[in-house]
Amino acid sequence: MTDALKQAQITTFPNGVKLIKWSRKEEPTAELVAAEMARLGYKVYDLQTIGPWFERSRHAHDYEEIRGAVSGVTTFHFDDCPITIEGGDILLIPGGLPHEVISHNGRPFSAYKGSLSGERKVTEHGDAKGSVETLGKRKAPAGAP
Repeated sequence: MTDALKQAQITTFPNGVKLIKWSRKEEPTAELVAAEMARLGYKVYDLQTIGPWFERSRHAHDYEEIRGAVSGVTTFHFDDCPITIEGGDILLIPGGLPHEVISHNGRPFSAYKGSLSGERKVTEHGDAKGSVETLGKRKAPAGAP
């Protein structure tokens, strides 16, 4: 654990998930969230925006995953509890912990994803619905650039 992580205000859940709430008196921006993740010792590998009413099927990461919310609200569903995050929050998910991601609202959610190594490796437990690969294969709406 980095010194910065030791000094952060962290809520630790029984399943080992850690939540760091945004404590600054300014709106989170992509740059501020990415800098906070780096300060905690993590490398960012993706800024992902998910649409309203998004669902990501059950999966787990083969390493500790960090999620740094930039804007919006979404919920991570674990076997023992749901955890909702909003812009500025940072979520640390232990490696191998299965979860789903569901946006229970009609607004988009943007967040950085990362890991200590900067690599991404996922084990699917469901149908891969909502995965980064699936999102990338979506066809653009008619008239979109």
